Amino acid sequence: MPTEEKRKHARVISLNLSYFCLDKNDEIVKQGMGRTLNVSESGILLETAFPIDSGHTVLLNIGLEEDIVDIKGKPIHTKKNDQGLHEVGIQFLKINETTRKTLKKYIQIFANKKN
Repeated sequence: MPTEEKRKHARVISLNLSYFCLDKNDEIVKQGMGRTLNVSESGILLETAFPIDSGHTVLLNIGLEEDIVDIKGKPIHTKKNDQGLHEVGIQFLKINETTRKTLKKYIQIFANKKN
């Protein structure tokens, strides 16, 4: 039985990106590479080798051609998958218009790759 889609924005498949976990003082406490399982204008589902603490802020580096943007987000849920990796849902925090434009291009490119 199909379920009703509750998300505001469509999700698309993406590639790897780097991320940094920041504490309350914006100090880096962990960093790594993650595989994006899906992404929208409001958030991302990231597969990581270790869990990300919900008290941390996540700084994502997303590259698109010549542009590299940093997007901060807040982990809102996490679960361990069958491969022993962690799937972390991250809600984006404030995004300026320049970053939003790059993010939209990034989403569109991968939407086209999926199709």
